[in-house]
Amino acid sequence: MKPARLALLGEYDPGFVPHAATDAAIAHSCAARGLAMEPRWVSTEAIDERLFEDCVGIWIAPGSPYKSLEKTLGAIRRARETGLPCLGTCGGFQHIIIEYARNVLGFADAQHAEYDPYASRLFVSRLACSLVGREMDLHFKADSRVAQIYGAAEARERYYCNFGVSADVVELLKAGTLRVVGSDAEGEVRVVEMPGHPFFIGTLFVPQMLSTPDRPHPLVTAFLETAAQFGLAK
Repeated sequence: MKPARLALLGEYDPGFVPHAATDAAIAHSCAARGLAMEPRWVSTEAIDERLFEDCVGIWIAPGSPYKSLEKTLGAIRRARETGLPCLGTCGGFQHIIIEYARNVLGFADAQHAEYDPYASRLFVSRLACSLVGREMDLHFKADSRVAQIYGAAEARERYYCNFGVSADVVELLKAGTLRVVGSDAEGEVRVVEMPGHPFFIGTLFVPQMLSTPDRPHPLVTAFLETAAQFGLAK
């Protein structure tokens, strides 16, 4: 069987721990589930129409700022609107928030502090305390896709980020169709998903960091299985 192409969008750096963990986590899940997947790293400035011709899913990877904010948001929008499986972790989660704010909620000036810290409408801002390297407990909404994937309403995950959802826009996010389905002990937004979509999930934590050959991460596995199914239906 010809391997299905999976696009990893980000500025690949083999020395960046979350990128190496992304490659490893995909290998873990593919081996465990017998999936034939061909992951390809694509710089955000190289995103174009050809990317989507035979792509079965996109993973918006950690490691922002990206070289092209607009092309990244365009890829996320396309995945959201067409049903293309999409997983965003760390920086990917943050850009899912920005795309949704701009193109669904209608805030065309929604911005990320990493690109413009003085923007008037920051949907993603610098965290008061860095989460790089920290592990924290999470709680998921019982009826969420994420809880179904984990088979549990709680989990402990590792982070690698300095930015998160701005406190003053949380209620705006909750009023729309993108569901906030995961939070930490303080109630901060950590996981979002789009109901009715085959797979459209963003996590501020980095699930690939805790994947091992013996215990592939369930979220990564679910994403890859959905992407494989999407490829069969194309």
